[in-house]
Amino acid sequence: MSTLALVLSLALQAAPPAKTPPKPVAPAAEKKKMTSEPKDKAAATEDVVAATRAWQAQRLERLSAEGGWLTLVGLTWLEEGKQAAGSAPDSDVPLPAPVPSHAGTFVREGDSVRFEPAPNAAFTLEGKPFTGGALKTDEKGEPDVLRLGSVSFQVIRRGDRLGVRVKDTQAPARKQFHGIPTYAPSAAWKVEAKLVPDATPRTITVPNVLGMQEEMKSPGTLVFTVAGKEHRLVPVLEDGSDELFIIFGDETNRDTTYGAGRFLSTPLPDKDGRVVVDFNRAYNPPCAFTRFATCPLPPRGNRLALRVEAGEQRAGEH
Repeated sequence: MSTLALVLSLALQAAPPAKTPPKPVAPAAEKKKMTSEPKDKAAATEDVVAATRAWQAQRLERLSAEGGWLTLVGLTWLEEGKQAAGSAPDSDVPLPAPVPSHAGTFVREGDSVRFEPAPNAAFTLEGKPFTGGALKTDEKGEPDVLRLGSVSFQVIRRGDRLGVRVKDTQAPARKQFHGIPTYAPSAAWKVEAKLVPDATPRTITVPNVLGMQEEMKSPGTLVFTVAGKEHRLVPVLEDGSDELFIIFGDETNRDTTYGAGRFLSTPLPDKDGRVVVDFNRAYNPPCAFTRFATCPLPPRGNRLALRVEAGEQRAGEH
Protein backbone atom coordinates (compact mmCIF):
# COMPACT_ATOMS: atom_id res chain seq x y z
CA MET A 1 0.00 0.00 0.00
CA SER A 2 1.34 3.46 -0.94
CA THR A 3 1.99 6.08 1.68
CA LEU A 4 -0.96 8.19 0.40
CA ALA A 5 -3.39 5.26 0.53
CA LEU A 6 -2.29 4.40 4.05
CA VAL A 7 -2.92 7.98 5.27
CA LEU A 8 -6.39 8.07 3.70
CA SER A 9 -7.31 4.73 5.25
CA LEU A 10 -6.28 5.87 8.74
CA ALA A 11 -8.21 9.16 8.37
CA LEU A 12 -11.40 7.39 7.41
CA GLN A 13 -11.20 5.03 10.38
CA ALA A 14 -10.67 7.94 12.81
CA ALA A 15 -13.62 10.09 11.54
CA PRO A 16 -16.83 10.05 13.69
CA PRO A 17 -19.82 8.26 12.16
CA ALA A 18 -22.29 10.44 10.33
CA LYS A 19 -25.42 11.37 12.32
CA THR A 20 -28.66 9.73 11.25
CA PRO A 21 -31.14 12.46 10.29
CA PRO A 22 -34.29 12.54 12.45
CA LYS A 23 -37.28 10.74 11.05
CA PRO A 24 -40.17 12.97 10.07
CA VAL A 25 -43.29 12.76 12.27
CA ALA A 26 -45.72 10.35 10.74
CA PRO A 27 -48.81 12.18 9.52
CA ALA A 28 -51.11 9.72 11.36
CA ALA A 29 -49.29 10.26 14.67
CA GLU A 30 -49.45 14.03 14.26
CA LYS A 31 -53.13 13.85 13.41
CA LYS A 32 -53.77 11.72 16.51
CA LYS A 33 -51.97 14.25 18.67
CA MET A 34 -53.97 17.13 17.20
CA THR A 35 -57.36 15.43 17.58
CA SER A 36 -57.01 13.65 20.91
CA GLU A 37 -58.41 16.52 22.99
CA PRO A 38 -61.54 17.09 20.88
CA LYS A 39 -62.18 13.34 20.87
CA ASP A 40 -61.95 13.25 24.67
CA LYS A 41 -64.37 16.15 24.88
CA ALA A 42 -66.76 14.49 22.45
CA ALA A 43 -66.62 11.25 24.45
CA ALA A 44 -67.40 13.14 27.66
CA THR A 45 -70.38 14.80 25.98
CA GLU A 46 -71.62 11.46 24.68
CA ASP A 47 -71.32 10.00 28.19
CA VAL A 48 -73.41 12.83 29.66
CA VAL A 49 -76.06 12.43 26.97
CA ALA A 50 -76.28 8.65 27.42
CA ALA A 51 -76.33 8.86 31.22
CA THR A 52 -78.98 11.59 31.18
CA ARG A 53 -81.21 9.67 28.78
CA ALA A 54 -80.95 6.56 30.96
CA TRP A 55 -81.79 8.57 34.08
CA GLN A 56 -84.76 10.21 32.34
CA ALA A 57 -86.14 6.81 31.31
CA GLN A 58 -85.99 5.61 34.92
CA ARG A 59 -87.57 8.83 36.12
CA LEU A 60 -90.54 8.44 33.74
CA GLU A 61 -90.94 4.82 34.77
CA ARG A 62 -91.18 5.78 38.45
CA LEU A 63 -93.53 8.68 37.76
CA SER A 64 -95.95 6.57 35.74
CA ALA A 65 -95.79 3.47 37.95
CA GLU A 66 -98.90 2.17 39.72
CA GLY A 67 -97.89 4.01 42.88
CA GLY A 68 -96.44 7.05 41.09
CA TRP A 69 -97.51 10.66 41.39
CA LEU A 70 -99.62 10.49 38.22
CA THR A 71 -102.10 8.30 40.11
CA LEU A 72 -102.79 10.94 42.79
CA VAL A 73 -106.46 12.00 42.51
CA GLY A 74 -107.49 13.35 45.90
CA LEU A 75 -106.49 14.88 49.22
CA THR A 76 -108.91 15.65 52.05
CA TRP A 77 -107.87 17.15 55.39
CA LEU A 78 -109.68 15.51 58.28
CA GLU A 79 -111.57 17.37 60.97
CA GLU A 80 -112.04 16.06 64.46
CA GLY A 81 -114.72 13.37 64.64
CA LYS A 82 -116.46 11.28 61.97
CA GLN A 83 -116.34 11.86 58.23
CA ALA A 84 -118.12 9.72 55.63
CA ALA A 85 -116.09 8.38 52.70
CA GLY A 86 -117.23 7.09 49.32
CA SER A 87 -117.94 7.90 45.70
CA ALA A 88 -121.22 9.68 46.49
CA PRO A 89 -121.07 13.40 45.53
CA ASP A 90 -121.84 14.50 49.09
CA SER A 91 -119.07 12.43 50.74
CA ASP A 92 -116.89 14.23 53.26
CA VAL A 93 -113.91 12.27 51.89
CA PRO A 94 -114.49 11.75 48.13
CA LEU A 95 -113.23 8.47 46.69
CA PRO A 96 -113.44 7.55 42.99
CA ALA A 97 -115.37 4.61 41.57
CA PRO A 98 -115.21 1.59 41.77
CA VAL A 99 -115.39 2.44 45.47
CA PRO A 100 -119.04 2.19 46.66
CA SER A 101 -121.01 5.38 47.15
CA HIS A 102 -120.87 4.80 50.90
CA ALA A 103 -117.55 3.07 51.55
CA GLY A 104 -117.00 3.71 55.23
CA THR A 105 -116.18 6.29 57.89
CA PHE A 106 -112.98 8.02 58.97
CA VAL A 107 -112.77 8.93 62.64
CA ARG A 108 -110.15 11.39 63.81
CA GLU A 109 -109.41 11.60 67.53
CA GLY A 110 -106.53 13.99 68.11
CA ASP A 111 -103.44 12.58 66.43
CA SER A 112 -104.98 9.21 65.58
CA VAL A 113 -107.19 8.18 62.67
CA ARG A 114 -109.18 5.00 62.24
CA PHE A 115 -111.29 3.78 59.35
CA GLU A 116 -114.43 1.70 59.61
CA PRO A 117 -115.38 0.14 56.22
CA ALA A 118 -119.01 -0.23 55.21
CA PRO A 119 -120.27 -3.84 54.98
CA ASN A 120 -120.25 -3.75 51.17
CA ALA A 121 -116.69 -2.32 50.87
CA ALA A 122 -114.02 -5.04 50.63
CA PHE A 123 -110.89 -3.06 51.45
CA THR A 124 -107.56 -4.84 51.93
CA LEU A 125 -104.39 -3.99 53.84
CA GLU A 126 -101.20 -5.68 52.63
CA GLY A 127 -103.30 -8.13 50.65
CA LYS A 128 -105.51 -9.16 53.57
CA PRO A 129 -109.13 -8.14 54.31
CA PHE A 130 -109.35 -4.98 56.42
CA THR A 131 -112.31 -4.95 58.78
CA GLY A 132 -111.52 -1.66 60.52
CA GLY A 133 -109.10 -0.05 62.94
CA ALA A 134 -106.40 2.60 63.38
CA LEU A 135 -104.24 3.58 60.42
CA LYS A 136 -100.53 4.32 60.62
CA THR A 137 -99.61 7.68 59.04
CA ASP A 138 -96.52 8.59 57.01
CA GLU A 139 -95.03 10.57 59.90
CA LYS A 140 -92.60 7.79 60.84
CA GLY A 141 -91.92 5.44 57.97
CA GLU A 142 -94.32 3.84 55.53
CA PRO A 143 -98.05 4.43 56.14
CA ASP A 144 -100.83 1.85 56.01
CA VAL A 145 -102.35 1.71 52.51
CA LEU A 146 -105.92 0.47 52.06
CA ARG A 147 -106.93 -0.80 48.61
CA LEU A 148 -110.14 -1.56 46.74
CA GLY A 149 -109.87 -2.29 43.01
CA SER A 150 -107.78 0.39 41.31
CA VAL A 151 -108.19 2.80 44.26
CA SER A 152 -105.96 3.15 47.31
CA PHE A 153 -105.64 5.65 50.14
CA GLN A 154 -103.37 6.45 53.07
CA VAL A 155 -103.26 8.97 55.89
CA ILE A 156 -100.55 11.65 55.74
CA ARG A 157 -99.43 14.11 58.38
CA ARG A 158 -98.28 17.67 57.62
CA GLY A 159 -97.61 19.68 60.76
CA ASP A 160 -100.72 19.29 62.89
CA ARG A 161 -102.89 18.37 59.90
CA LEU A 162 -103.97 14.82 59.03
CA GLY A 163 -105.22 14.10 55.53
CA VAL A 164 -106.42 11.25 53.33
CA ARG A 165 -104.32 10.93 50.17
CA VAL A 166 -106.14 9.03 47.40
CA LYS A 167 -104.61 7.31 44.37
CA ASP A 168 -106.15 5.56 41.38
CA THR A 169 -104.14 3.47 38.92
CA GLN A 170 -106.77 4.33 36.29
CA ALA A 171 -106.34 8.08 36.77
CA PRO A 172 -106.66 10.07 33.51
CA ALA A 173 -103.32 11.79 34.18
CA ARG A 174 -101.58 8.42 34.17
CA LYS A 175 -103.46 6.98 31.20
CA GLN A 176 -102.88 10.10 29.09
CA PHE A 177 -99.24 10.65 30.07
CA HIS A 178 -96.84 10.98 27.13
CA GLY A 179 -93.62 12.13 28.75
CA ILE A 180 -91.99 15.39 29.85
CA PRO A 181 -90.26 17.93 27.61
CA THR A 182 -86.60 18.44 28.51
CA TYR A 183 -83.62 20.51 27.51
CA ALA A 184 -80.96 18.72 25.46
CA PRO A 185 -78.38 17.15 27.81
CA SER A 186 -75.17 19.17 28.03
CA ALA A 187 -71.83 18.52 29.69
CA ALA A 188 -71.69 22.25 30.48
CA TRP A 189 -74.45 21.79 33.07
CA LYS A 190 -72.62 19.07 34.97
CA VAL A 191 -70.62 21.23 37.37
CA GLU A 192 -68.35 20.57 40.30
CA ALA A 193 -69.30 22.27 43.55
CA LYS A 194 -67.66 22.60 46.93
CA LEU A 195 -69.73 21.90 50.03
CA VAL A 196 -68.80 24.52 52.61
CA PRO A 197 -69.96 23.13 55.95
CA ASP A 198 -71.55 25.32 58.57
CA ALA A 199 -69.57 26.06 61.72
CA THR A 200 -72.31 24.36 63.74
CA PRO A 201 -75.09 22.00 62.61
CA ARG A 202 -78.21 23.88 61.61
CA THR A 203 -81.67 23.54 60.13
CA ILE A 204 -83.24 25.74 57.46
CA THR A 205 -86.85 26.76 57.05
CA VAL A 206 -88.47 25.17 53.99
CA PRO A 207 -91.94 26.45 52.98
CA ASN A 208 -94.49 24.35 51.11
CA VAL A 209 -97.49 24.89 48.87
CA LEU A 210 -99.85 24.58 51.85
CA GLY A 211 -98.43 27.75 53.35
CA MET A 212 -96.71 25.75 56.07
CA GLN A 213 -93.02 25.69 57.02
CA GLU A 214 -90.78 22.80 57.94
CA GLU A 215 -87.36 22.81 59.57
CA MET A 216 -84.93 20.57 57.67
CA LYS A 217 -81.29 19.66 58.36
CA SER A 218 -78.69 21.29 56.12
CA PRO A 219 -75.05 20.14 55.88
CA GLY A 220 -73.78 23.48 54.53
CA THR A 221 -73.68 25.48 51.30
CA LEU A 222 -72.80 24.31 47.80
CA VAL A 223 -70.55 26.81 46.01
CA PHE A 224 -70.02 26.48 42.25
CA THR A 225 -69.27 28.52 39.15
CA VAL A 226 -71.27 28.88 35.94
CA ALA A 227 -69.96 31.05 33.10
CA GLY A 228 -67.33 32.55 35.37
CA LYS A 229 -69.78 33.64 38.06
CA GLU A 230 -70.04 32.10 41.53
CA HIS A 231 -73.40 30.76 42.73
CA ARG A 232 -74.63 29.13 45.93
CA LEU A 233 -77.34 26.63 46.85
CA VAL A 234 -78.27 25.23 50.24
CA PRO A 235 -79.13 21.51 50.16
CA VAL A 236 -80.96 19.53 52.82
CA LEU A 237 -80.15 16.09 54.13
CA GLU A 238 -83.13 13.87 54.85
CA ASP A 239 -82.87 11.18 57.53
CA GLY A 240 -81.45 7.95 56.17
CA SER A 241 -80.67 9.39 52.74
CA ASP A 242 -77.35 8.92 50.93
CA GLU A 243 -77.93 11.99 48.76
CA LEU A 244 -78.19 15.75 49.09
CA PHE A 245 -81.61 17.14 48.15
CA ILE A 246 -81.82 20.57 46.52
CA ILE A 247 -85.01 22.60 46.07
CA PHE A 248 -84.17 25.49 43.78
CA GLY A 249 -85.54 28.10 41.44
CA ASP A 250 -83.98 29.97 38.53
CA GLU A 251 -84.90 32.46 35.82
CA THR A 252 -86.36 29.82 33.50
CA ASN A 253 -89.24 29.41 35.98
CA ARG A 254 -90.80 32.48 34.35
CA ASP A 255 -91.28 30.86 30.95
CA THR A 256 -89.97 27.35 30.21
CA THR A 257 -89.76 25.44 33.51
CA TYR A 258 -92.22 24.85 36.36
CA GLY A 259 -92.97 28.17 38.02
CA ALA A 260 -92.53 27.06 41.63
CA GLY A 261 -89.05 25.61 41.06
CA ARG A 262 -87.49 22.19 40.57
CA PHE A 263 -85.81 19.43 42.55
CA LEU A 264 -82.32 17.95 42.21
CA SER A 265 -80.43 15.23 44.06
CA THR A 266 -76.64 14.88 44.19
CA PRO A 267 -74.22 12.37 45.70
CA LEU A 268 -72.82 13.13 49.13
CA PRO A 269 -69.52 15.07 49.06
CA ASP A 270 -66.20 13.24 48.85
CA LYS A 271 -63.53 13.58 51.54
CA ASP A 272 -62.47 16.95 50.10
CA GLY A 273 -66.01 18.32 50.07
CA ARG A 274 -66.43 18.06 46.29
CA VAL A 275 -69.91 17.41 44.88
CA VAL A 276 -70.97 16.89 41.27
CA VAL A 277 -74.13 18.91 40.61
CA ASP A 278 -75.73 17.64 37.40
CA PHE A 279 -78.46 20.09 36.41
CA ASN A 280 -79.35 17.79 33.50
CA ARG A 281 -81.21 15.81 36.18
CA ALA A 282 -83.26 18.72 37.54
CA TYR A 283 -86.86 17.50 37.72
CA ASN A 284 -90.36 18.78 38.33
CA PRO A 285 -91.96 18.39 41.76
CA PRO A 286 -95.16 16.34 42.05
CA CYS A 287 -97.19 19.56 42.15
CA ALA A 288 -96.37 20.04 38.47
CA PHE A 289 -98.63 17.07 37.73
CA THR A 290 -101.35 17.19 40.39
CA ARG A 291 -102.99 19.76 42.65
CA PHE A 292 -103.22 17.17 45.44
CA ALA A 293 -99.49 17.05 46.29
CA THR A 294 -97.89 18.93 49.22
CA CYS A 295 -94.60 20.05 47.66
CA PRO A 296 -91.81 21.99 49.37
CA LEU A 297 -90.73 25.29 47.80
CA PRO A 298 -87.22 26.74 47.38
CA PRO A 299 -85.93 28.02 50.73
CA ARG A 300 -84.50 31.51 51.14
CA GLY A 301 -81.38 31.96 49.01
CA ASN A 302 -82.09 29.05 46.65
CA ARG A 303 -83.31 31.08 43.68
CA LEU A 304 -80.45 31.39 41.21
CA ALA A 305 -79.89 34.60 39.25
CA LEU A 306 -79.33 32.76 35.96
CA ARG A 307 -81.17 30.59 33.47
CA VAL A 308 -80.58 26.90 34.16
CA GLU A 309 -81.46 25.60 30.70
CA ALA A 310 -81.07 21.97 31.67
CA GLY A 311 -83.30 19.19 32.95
CA GLU A 312 -87.07 18.99 32.77
CA GLN A 313 -89.28 21.71 31.36
CA ARG A 314 -92.92 22.52 32.14
CA ALA A 315 -95.41 19.68 31.97
CA GLY A 316 -99.14 19.89 32.57
CA GLU A 317 -101.13 22.87 33.80
CA HIS A 318 -100.77 22.71 37.59
